[in-house]
Amino acid sequence: MVSQKVIIKNPTGLHLRPAGILCKEAMKFKSLVTFTFRGNTANAKSVLSVLGACVKCGDEVEFICEGEDEEEALKALISAIESGLGE
Repeated sequence: MVSQKVIIKNPTGLHLRPAGILCKEAMKFKSLVTFTFRGNTANAKSVLSVLGACVKCGDEVEFICEGEDEEEALKALISAIESGLGE
């Protein structure tokens, strides 16, 4: 299991478009990909789960990857978030 905290930089937070991009990125990997925010855990491979977390700009979330390709998954997700998820 690997994990890393990251600050969400998108001005509107994780609304539908960036949530979709995040999920699409997470689904490329076999590992279980989740994130914790305000004490709740969300499945990063589910758009509804990501949207339900209500993550806003400036919020800190911790991504947790567990499985055979966990290192690559974490690196790809952090990179996608830091690049603004297409925005």
